[in-house]
Amino acid sequence: MSVLSLKPRSEDVDALMREIGRRARAASRRMALVPGPVKDAALREAAACLRDASAAILAANAADLADGRAKGLTPASLDRLALDAARIEGIAEALESIAGLPDPVGRVLATYERPNGLTIERAATPLGVVGVIFESRPNVTADAGALCLKAGNAAILRAGSESHRSATAIAAAMIEGLTRHGLPADAIQLVPTTDRAAVGAMLTGLDGAIDVIVPRGGKSLVARVQDEARVPVFAHLEGICHVFVHEAADLEMARAIVRNSKLRRTGVCGAAETLLVDRACAGTHLTPLVADLLEAGCAVRGDAAVQAVDPRVTRATEEDWRTEYLDAIISVRVVDGLDAAIDHIETYGSHHTESILTRDRAAAERFLAEVDSAIVVHNASTQFADGGEFGFGAEIGIATGRMHARGPVGVEQLTTFNYRVRGTGQIRP
Repeated sequence: MSVLSLKPRSEDVDALMREIGRRARAASRRMALVPGPVKDAALREAAACLRDASAAILAANAADLADGRAKGLTPASLDRLALDAARIEGIAEALESIAGLPDPVGRVLATYERPNGLTIERAATPLGVVGVIFESRPNVTADAGALCLKAGNAAILRAGSESHRSATAIAAAMIEGLTRHGLPADAIQLVPTTDRAAVGAMLTGLDGAIDVIVPRGGKSLVARVQDEARVPVFAHLEGICHVFVHEAADLEMARAIVRNSKLRRTGVCGAAETLLVDRACAGTHLTPLVADLLEAGCAVRGDAAVQAVDPRVTRATEEDWRTEYLDAIISVRVVDGLDAAIDHIETYGSHHTESILTRDRAAAERFLAEVDSAIVVHNASTQFADGGEFGFGAEIGIATGRMHARGPVGVEQLTTFNYRVRGTGQIRP
């Protein structure tokens, strides 16, 4: 029985969560042994069930949106929460895309033979149980659940109150598809309560049931998870992403990329928040870049050099360089070349995604090698910071740490490995 059928017990959330953890651990042991073709068939069936449940999902989402508006959610938050027929189709297509990926479990990562005849093999294995805590993006339910399943894991999903109805409807449709192919219903469990005590319980690891936590949400949520979790965390705190227009940048390319990086979707973590323009090309590039942003409805906050090119630019404060706006606002600074751009990113960035625009390959290679961010880009938009765009089918999140997973977390990053040693009777002297 899926935990979706359990009624929240507000008097004992900890007991409820421990039961969820116990079921997830049992399901993860089964999932680790499911053959790749069976997982793929189940994911395609889940996609079909999502399409069939579209009306129910949209009705649940409408209720979430109505509550969100009543609570005064920002336009960016409402955009992240909103579903329509096209977005549901996109979620279903993502499941099918994940089903089409190679099975990450059992991959032989390395093999070698020792002088004593022992053969040693390093092979990919599932992580086990992945806990995902998210707020207003209901698509995370499907993306995270599908990626975990593809990698042979079980998932415990805790949706925020903003998206709880939508997430519940999506999870129910997915579970229906998975169980039709014999996968355990408890492989995807949506926490049936919005009580924040459930988050605290997950951060303890649920008596060792949870192997890794992935937070998807605002800065306060991610900061809490990183501060309190007793298990490893895949996360990014902020997406303070930069575009650097180098002196050798093609102007028309730069105009298109800057607009896309900032304005395609302002509420995503890969949206550019700061534009850096090389002083060597500011005379030709700065005015059109700033004008494009302003005329598209983006507020521009700049240093003195940027303010001088357009009276609509307001003064940037020190805090602006450290701000993830997630809105149609951008900070712009003129810098003295590549070294100054790298220094600015190191000082103010969040190690998420940075882009350099230039025709100078040597400058680009320096930027790619020296900027310490999870994703570094040459001559392309920062909004490609997305697992789907990387060919991962989807992502469970973006990780900016330096351990194990970095950048978009897809199916390969949701595995670990073990060593398989084969002998012919060897003993150690």
